[in-house]
Amino acid sequence: MIFLRILLYPFAVLYNLITSIRNTLYDQGRKASVQFDLPVIGVGNLTVGGTGKTPMIEYLIRLLCNEYEVATLSRGYGRQTKGFHIADPSDNAKTLGDEPFQFYVKYGDRVTVAVGEERALAIPSILQKVRKTEIILLDDAYQHRSVQPSLNILLTEYYRPFYNDLLLPAGRLRESKENAGRADLVLVTKCPEELSDEDMIEIEKGIRKYADKPVFFTHIRYGSPVPYSRQDKIMKENVILISGISNPRPFVTYARQNFKVIKEITFKDHHDFTVSDLEKFVRYQQQYPNVSLLTTEKDKAKLGSAELSAYTSQLSLFYIPIEFFFNRNGRDFNEIVLNSIKRAG
Repeated sequence: MIFLRILLYPFAVLYNLITSIRNTLYDQGRKASVQFDLPVIGVGNLTVGGTGKTPMIEYLIRLLCNEYEVATLSRGYGRQTKGFHIADPSDNAKTLGDEPFQFYVKYGDRVTVAVGEERALAIPSILQKVRKTEIILLDDAYQHRSVQPSLNILLTEYYRPFYNDLLLPAGRLRESKENAGRADLVLVTKCPEELSDEDMIEIEKGIRKYADKPVFFTHIRYGSPVPYSRQDKIMKENVILISGISNPRPFVTYARQNFKVIKEITFKDHHDFTVSDLEKFVRYQQQYPNVSLLTTEKDKAKLGSAELSAYTSQLSLFYIPIEFFFNRNGRDFNEIVLNSIKRAG
């Protein structure tokens, strides 16, 4: 691994030059960055995938939707459509992308869910079509500098903090560590639920070398397995794990601690399940009749297409919901968010 990083280091230097020029143009105002007259909260990271942006957006939805008219705006990564679109009942993961579709399934009756590659153009479209909108949550928008958020939230994962990483392709950074300074606050995600003060102090030291901003520590809690269809009531003791997410380690660790895992099936992030995949799952179900299939909440959203329904109906299939929690100082985080909305409004 070290040899490979050394080999890729010259390409990382070139990548850094390109991203640095781009950021400098934005910093100097030579590339346009639009600031809107309503609160826009950006959630993103410096690394490629896996920091918990989706549960963070869902946390913000729950925090804000009872008091404000909220819209979420995502690029819609992996969708088979293009351009701006506001989610409606005809949509699925293929038309929206898996994360926006998850937002729509869970919160579509309370928030507007939109997708659009060009965020600076998509926001005026939201405001034109849904005039009551008061707050926009930008999903995975840290590098999309054509929009200047009123609050910029940077996520970094506990097990892979940005300050210990390298630029692509030698590492996982999309831009240099110094750009963490653009954030208004930093959240360390996927922490152990019991995190010592000493660990927090060490991590804060690493972060504050690049971003002297408030730092919060968060963890994910898994809920009880939920049946994919109404016909399933009780999950079997033995499970086969199915995941297509950036970092399945927390999911696998939790499952192994709580269930008897007999097989793990992993796909790349944003994997679109095919009929061939489902036929394989059905064969596993027939081979292991006393087994349930257990997947993630994100993957569950991608199993709902009509062409797959004939196969999912044959499976004892469950998914595990997740929620975002603060290790401490969650009220302080909420206060920063709410105060930023008052200032921007």
